[in-house]
Amino acid sequence: MKIRYTAMTAAALAVTVASCGSRDSVSQLTDYVDPTIGSGAHGHVFVGASVPYGMVQLGPTSITQAWDWTSGYHESDSTVIGFSHTHLSGTGVGDLFDITLMPVTGEVTYARGNHDDPESGMWSYADRSEEVAKAGYYAVPLTRYGILAEMTATNRVGFHRYTFPATDSAAIVIDLQNGGCWDNATDTEMMPMSDRMIAGHRFSTGWSDDQKVYFAAEFSEPFDEFTLHGFENRFGRVSFAPMKEGAQVTVRVGISPTSVEAAIANLRVETDGKNFDRVAAEADSIWNQELARVTVKSDDTTELRKFYTAMYHVMILPATFNDYGAAPAYTILSLWDTYRTHLPLLSIIDRERSAEIVNSMIDLYEKEGHLPVWHLWGCENYCMVGNPGIIPVADAVVKRTPGVDAARAMRAMLATANDTTRGLGERRRLGYTPVEAINEALSYDMEYAIADAAIANAAKATGDTATAAEFTGRSHSWRHYFDASTGFVRGRDRAGKWREPFDPNFVDHRNNDYTEGNAWQYTWLVPHDVDGLVEKFGSREITIERLDSLFTADSSLRGNVSPDITGLIGQYVHGNEPSHHIIYLYSMLGRPDKAAELSNRVITTLYDDSRTGLSGNEDCGQMSAWLVMSALGFYQIEPAGARYWFGRPHFRQASVKVPGGTFTIVRRGDGMKPEKVTLNGRELDRNYITHDEIMAGGELVFVMEP
Repeated sequence: MKIRYTAMTAAALAVTVASCGSRDSVSQLTDYVDPTIGSGAHGHVFVGASVPYGMVQLGPTSITQAWDWTSGYHESDSTVIGFSHTHLSGTGVGDLFDITLMPVTGEVTYARGNHDDPESGMWSYADRSEEVAKAGYYAVPLTRYGILAEMTATNRVGFHRYTFPATDSAAIVIDLQNGGCWDNATDTEMMPMSDRMIAGHRFSTGWSDDQKVYFAAEFSEPFDEFTLHGFENRFGRVSFAPMKEGAQVTVRVGISPTSVEAAIANLRVETDGKNFDRVAAEADSIWNQELARVTVKSDDTTELRKFYTAMYHVMILPATFNDYGAAPAYTILSLWDTYRTHLPLLSIIDRERSAEIVNSMIDLYEKEGHLPVWHLWGCENYCMVGNPGIIPVADAVVKRTPGVDAARAMRAMLATANDTTRGLGERRRLGYTPVEAINEALSYDMEYAIADAAIANAAKATGDTATAAEFTGRSHSWRHYFDASTGFVRGRDRAGKWREPFDPNFVDHRNNDYTEGNAWQYTWLVPHDVDGLVEKFGSREITIERLDSLFTADSSLRGNVSPDITGLIGQYVHGNEPSHHIIYLYSMLGRPDKAAELSNRVITTLYDDSRTGLSGNEDCGQMSAWLVMSALGFYQIEPAGARYWFGRPHFRQASVKVPGGTFTIVRRGDGMKPEKVTLNGRELDRNYITHDEIMAGGELVFVMEP
């Protein structure tokens, strides 16, 4: 039986939106958040309900399992197989989508299904014209069943509310078979704990090769029957008594990485005594509190939507990975991406959480013997190159982040840097990583060099001059790749010979010396050794000319082009992380006017408030963090450098809550050239501000000339 979408469903949706905070005028920052920005093209953002850094990301999962569906949602596809409690946001690989609930009526086929046959699974089209996506709340009608699906969340609990049509066959199916993309269930179990609760687990393998999720689902109504179906009984149908038009069933689903008992405890402590509307209102309040860490002034609502949606995306991940009451731990650590801007931004706007994330990473070192590279739900997948986990740990040491033990941090960094796997052994022997040692050898080495420089800065901050000198030397390994005859970095073999043939516009995705890029971008991946780059080019003036050429070069690419290479200005690639610091090199080279002009160009042309509003993958908050940091008017280029180099404030005024009170950034004039910059009334004779100066509070004023 198929019960179609009805007028009653539309009315229920309108009431729900009003109860969840619809306002006549904007009065809260969440009004500027549109979670669907970046859900088209290659943004890969999560769309659904969550709270900041929550374990639960509850939202729709589509039939499609492909690269642009790694978050489970894409603006081009309105199919829904159910609403899953874990999702990635902005990644280039897919996994998770655990513990999926699907409300149904009538008999269904217990399978994922396919687009060609509506009867092939439980799936339904979602009526996107009636979709509501807000910070902490999501709602959409399912046209096949005439059911309105709503959801909200706490940290560890997904809260569902389903409004049914009149039916004698109402049910909610718990799907433990289907994850997403590269995920496959390996062991599942679910059983009734009472006539209102089903509990169990889903173990799976994929990008996370040994993932464990435990759950407890408690229903507002007693169920008449619970039956198992499908492959290896991985679908559980929870059937209810006949329902009248507009009847509602709510479901609270607690999850845990450790046990069913912990999932039940998380459920009890976070949602007992609370109804759906209260949890939705609390989620909205929590988001407002977090977004208010940075306040900006503007009359342009489009720019406010861009900014506060970026803030929202910054705060989705990393995800909580501890049960209620346990020591803080985090997962979904996309460190090759987030070490560049996302984690430095958190060191300014949320020092306490920044310390928790870093300590969680050090805990992983003490458990596994190395700092994380890409940690996902208890498993290291080693995705991407270098030792990116070292850099935020070093950053915390240099910035003296409260709660981070510098000696413990140094042990973790040194052990990780002195490993001999992933090309590190030959790098120590030769002074660089030869192309025979590992695929993408040049990119591995240049990222290792950045991590080495971070260790050197941390050692210097702790007074260890010998370690600082050793790792400064190691950080110069990239210089072996600079070819003066071409002006680019190139791969070299064990004998020191250049990789041939050479074409700086050539790309071979994940199959040559460069990771998701080419020689144009990687020549500038030396944020720690700009003086060395100037020396290689011959002078500061020549370096600036070469940097100019990056932005004016022909944007054509040859070869097997990576889909990550998007958002091009010349051969500058804003859609991928290795380019993210490059604009601000101009400030280091004495031309902050060029940094101001280009950062403004990126903010205004490569970000917008549409579903295709990102120029590349969101990458767990990194793409949005670049916008937030750049809109404030500065950027941390150097790894663990504790300096923020000037660009151009996007807003006339922005205020950041810091330990010293409030740090305010003011822009006077609409031009692109900084006439002068003052800190607390004193004109600066440098193109950066320090971390300590920001933390102390005060006022930074940019006077901009045409």
